[in-house]
Amino acid sequence: MAHGATPHFHNTEGLRSIEIGSKEFQCVGALPPFDHPHVFLDMGKDTEIVCPYCSTLYIFKAELGEGQANPASAIFEAHAA
Repeated sequence: MAHGATPHFHNTEGLRSIEIGSKEFQCVGALPPFDHPHVFLDMGKDTEIVCPYCSTLYIFKAELGEGQANPASAIFEAHAA
């Protein structure tokens, strides 16, 4: 994904799964300060991946579009300090 920023997603709500429109992304766990190490995940040819830190199941849905999520509240917007 060299063409833009890598999308970040979080699971502060403690959902079993989150649908996303990206196959390469970072999971941050919960929102800071309760986040885990921001881990890069790449689904490759698969359509699902589990975060090794928080066990969130991410499911790829192409119809959502790059960087989008269902629920939309799972999108993490990093703000520079």
